[in-house]
Amino acid sequence: MEEQTLSFEEAIKQIEEIVQKLEQGDVPLEKAIAYFQEGVMLSQICKEKLNTVEKQMATILNEQGEQRPFVIEGE
Repeated sequence: MEEQTLSFEEAIKQIEEIVQKLEQGDVPLEKAIAYFQEGVMLSQICKEKLNTVEKQMATILNEQGEQRPFVIEGE
């Protein structure tokens, strides 16, 4: 599966699988480093997807149809 076509959920699932493999503890060092690098790449994909969604949600329409910043209460 190509990186660009991964959904957020697919990337998270792959990260979880990598974590499970690393937690087993019997992974050779070279393989552990490769898994770690793949996990970092997948986390970057997730971050980019979240940033995209955040930008999309940053502006919403108010009742008059005007754009205004999206603010989450409590932040």
